[in-house]
Amino acid sequence: MVRPLMATLTPDSPIDATHPAWRGFVALTSRETKRFLKVWAQTLGAPVVTTLLFLAVFVLALGETKKEVGGIPYLEFLGAGLVVMALAQNAFSNSASSLIIMKVQGNIVDLLMAPLPPAALLGGLVAGAALRGLAVAAVVVATMWPIVGFSIPAPFTALAFAVLGSTLMAILGVLAGLWAQKFDQMATITNFVITPLAFLSGTFYSVERLPEGVRMVAHADPLFWMIDGFRAGIAGHAEGNTALGLLALAATTLGLWFVALRLVRQGWRLRA
Repeated sequence: MVRPLMATLTPDSPIDATHPAWRGFVALTSRETKRFLKVWAQTLGAPVVTTLLFLAVFVLALGETKKEVGGIPYLEFLGAGLVVMALAQNAFSNSASSLIIMKVQGNIVDLLMAPLPPAALLGGLVAGAALRGLAVAAVVVATMWPIVGFSIPAPFTALAFAVLGSTLMAILGVLAGLWAQKFDQMATITNFVITPLAFLSGTFYSVERLPEGVRMVAHADPLFWMIDGFRAGIAGHAEGNTALGLLALAATTLGLWFVALRLVRQGWRLRA
């Protein structure tokens, strides 16, 4: 049985919950966070294992070869990309799956009938998904550290790109969840949009090795901005302009937020 959103807040909560919109946002964020923590082995453990398997394959393939990319060890280059790929996939899937599960099970009405303004509803879904992406990234970095040894020359740069990137993918997940009415439609988006963007983003290789036309497409990929900026902060290597990438990522995130907010306000594909 789905608990009422407001039931997740207690009267003596340390958060000032006097404003109804704020209370709704905190309650929905709390529910979304508890949803993925309840099955942590699937939502946090499985992505970490998958990412470490990718890393293990490349470690075995390289053997004793001391390959470098842009003046840093290849494993450090690769590790940064794998962290962001795990972050992006999990932030996206959390918000998308939350909406599609409610649609399929028929309890989306519980969310729509709650006294939540559209911004609080969207914010709660996005915040919960972004927290999952950041949690996965933190665990992946911690488990990779003994193998990769990240230098982290600019920790705040890495954090800024991680937070913005996770938020962007969470909003994209909401948009995908709004559009999809069943699981196979969601799988279509994942397989034909998210996965190609992830592999085109320079996770495993330098985009400078791509043909010029493909390289231009890669530079327009939001996942490239996320990975390149995060890599600059955690490994000290960037192939693009980090400041420009941060601005582009922030502008894209803000633009998608307003698109998603408008659709949620209209009830697009939410109401029968």
